[in-house]
Amino acid sequence: MSSYPPHVIVLIGATASGKTELAIEIAEYFKTRIHNIDSRQIYKSMDIGTAKPSEKQQKKIKHFLLDIAEPINPINVKQFQEIAQNSIKKEIKKNNLPFLVGGSGLYMNSIIKGFFVPNVPPQNNFRKQLEDLGQKECWELLKNCDPISTKKINFADQIRTIRALEVFYVTGKPLSTQIVQNPPEWRILELGLDRDNLKKRILQRTKNMFLFGIIEETKHLISQYGADLPILKTIGYREARDVLNNNLTIDKAIELTTTKTIQFAKRQKTWFRNKNNPIWLNNKILLKDAIIKIESFLG
Repeated sequence: MSSYPPHVIVLIGATASGKTELAIEIAEYFKTRIHNIDSRQIYKSMDIGTAKPSEKQQKKIKHFLLDIAEPINPINVKQFQEIAQNSIKKEIKKNNLPFLVGGSGLYMNSIIKGFFVPNVPPQNNFRKQLEDLGQKECWELLKNCDPISTKKINFADQIRTIRALEVFYVTGKPLSTQIVQNPPEWRILELGLDRDNLKKRILQRTKNMFLFGIIEETKHLISQYGADLPILKTIGYREARDVLNNNLTIDKAIELTTTKTIQFAKRQKTWFRNKNNPIWLNNKILLKDAIIKIESFLG
């Protein structure tokens, strides 16, 4: 591996596409370690609902950027960007091959493309007002104050819509005018995982989540941090909370979680095609194809 510029491997793909399993096989072959670029796996006590690598998997391969914050203390993209880049730079100094794996497109691109985003802390009262207002009204507000952002944010993406409004509220400037790029001096190979049977995989993973403890995990989070913990609005946890409140049956929770996850995965795939354009791996020979491409990249 050339010492300059550093080589970095990236594996991206939608939720439930099997990134963790493939990444571990790749890491074992190349004797490297994994940086998890996931906006939810960074939180402690959120294991089942985020499909965090198991203890057994983490013993096989060292994983960075897991369990770095309490769920009550959210980390924004800017903060994560700094933490992740520092961790990756340490690996590079040790002459190791950084291997970044994840499905959070914005978090990944903040690192590999060097997006600079405003360091605006969460405005909890303002967020609550926007949530009460509803996504349709928030979208109209965003169109008025930051029309460029509405071309980049999906209409149904409440989290990013509220964040863009929040930035405008605090700084008085549109988010779209504050995002710049300062890419790191790395040679990056982006590999993409796109399963033909993704819907089936999502359904099976959702069933497993509810079978193996997401309801108990949600109950624990509520007991530790309260029922109004914002991160409990994450897909899966919201439905598990509704089960605990007797607002949903488990079967209905599985159905809703599956539907929402499929919709989310569709948005992820659109993001990766438009923002990343990775080299897609051959589904029939995933590991072999990945090894060939990485070896060719490393020269």
